[in-house]
Amino acid sequence: MKGGGGVGDGKKDYQAAVHEGLTTFDQLGIALEDVGKSLEAETATTGGGFLPRIMNETSSLKRRSFDPTNDLVNMSVVPAETSYVLFFQVLFPFVVAGLGMVFAGLVLSIVVTWPLFEEIPEILILVPALLGLKGNLEMTLASRLSTLANLGHMDSSKQRKDVIIANLALVQVQATVVAFLASAFAAALAFIPSGEIDWAHGALMCASSLATACSASLVLSLLMVVVIVTSRKYNINPDNVATPIAASLGDLTTLSVLAFFGTVFLKAHNTESWLNGVVIVVFLLLLPFWIKVANENEGTRETLYNGWTPVIMSMLISSAGGFILENAVRKYHSLSTYGPVLNGVGGNLAAVQASRLSTYFHKAATIGELPNAWTIHRFTSFTRAFFSKEWDSRSARVLLLLVVPGHICFNVLIQLFTYTSKDNITPHGALFTSLYMIAAIIQVMVLLYVCQFLVSLLWKMKIDPDNSVIPYLTALGDLLGTGLLFIVFLTTDYFDPDELLAPKH
Repeated sequence: MKGGGGVGDGKKDYQAAVHEGLTTFDQLGIALEDVGKSLEAETATTGGGFLPRIMNETSSLKRRSFDPTNDLVNMSVVPAETSYVLFFQVLFPFVVAGLGMVFAGLVLSIVVTWPLFEEIPEILILVPALLGLKGNLEMTLASRLSTLANLGHMDSSKQRKDVIIANLALVQVQATVVAFLASAFAAALAFIPSGEIDWAHGALMCASSLATACSASLVLSLLMVVVIVTSRKYNINPDNVATPIAASLGDLTTLSVLAFFGTVFLKAHNTESWLNGVVIVVFLLLLPFWIKVANENEGTRETLYNGWTPVIMSMLISSAGGFILENAVRKYHSLSTYGPVLNGVGGNLAAVQASRLSTYFHKAATIGELPNAWTIHRFTSFTRAFFSKEWDSRSARVLLLLVVPGHICFNVLIQLFTYTSKDNITPHGALFTSLYMIAAIIQVMVLLYVCQFLVSLLWKMKIDPDNSVIPYLTALGDLLGTGLLFIVFLTTDYFDPDELLAPKH
């Protein structure tokens, strides 16, 4: 009996020894990192910015060649789920998100023929910026709350109440500011071809943008809170679920609300022109109240004062995509159907990866210091990002596996829903489908590569990736997706013009 028990005890002792050894080596790496910093401090010279110093890191102690299979990783903070668990946890919300994007594309293809978009075509420039709010606000909120939930900061009812109220107020502040700036930028872009600004149209766009952003963000933020609290209750990793669900209803809700408010305010523009001004003033007067509520929480206070760069920059990037969309839809009407799907899938998958990486960094290291004595140079390797044995590379491969079958299913649904339509005949031939899939893969690979580099870079620069990365990724996804989709349509039109039968405007 003693001998039989000795085998199990020996196995446990061996596992304990291995764990202790890895922990010791991990601590040794941290100690060497500290020594390296001391040596650098003694030999530091003036000149050079923060980013070049991060990228160079020429200390002899830091200049190490990283074997992806031998990196020292604290396994206790690595996401525990296998590739299969990750796949199936992401699959359901991914499909639901895809359905939402399909319907958003169908809605967009319909509303672009409404008087609102016919009389004020520059409002199309607002579409990617407003749809991008799900990346700027709701998906960032989901990532932020997912991290707090995984760290145990939302376990008590008091913690949940404080965090939720402050974050909802913060989202309203961001929605108001971004919507106001987006409408101003759209008016500026509309000025470029015409050389004049229509102030009445500008007021209509501003009122529509503010009403859409604030109301849609409130509804979607409340949904995110429910999803994350429920996921935590049933031991589902909210990082894998929350951001896809934010994307699932984000596009459809925002487009529907924009079409509704835009139509109402267009009627006011024609009959009661003062109403648009009143709406703008009311939303701006509510802004100080939301700021006061968000400022009372320590977690949201930091974002309130220092989290504007990614939000505003991503809005500008998305608006550039909107400028492309406005011109592309004039030539290819059916492009409006595919745009939200292609853009949404890429941003959705990249947001899942960003949320997972951010949670890992929060668990494994102090902000400003990369885990396991890593350097930024490690994250410039394309091979490491997609073809190594590390957990984040494995996650990237799992997410990439969803791209082609997901788009095939979504495109089939688009064909089914537009089968009887005479005004929106969508292309579906072999050439178009092949080019479309290539564009989708390129978009997602670029976004996933940028994701892992950007998370590590911002973390090293002491910027919380939960508040910064997803806005950049979704905006870049909009710009890349719209640009690539326009190229796909142009190429198809050149080689097989009969494929594009939709009416051109």
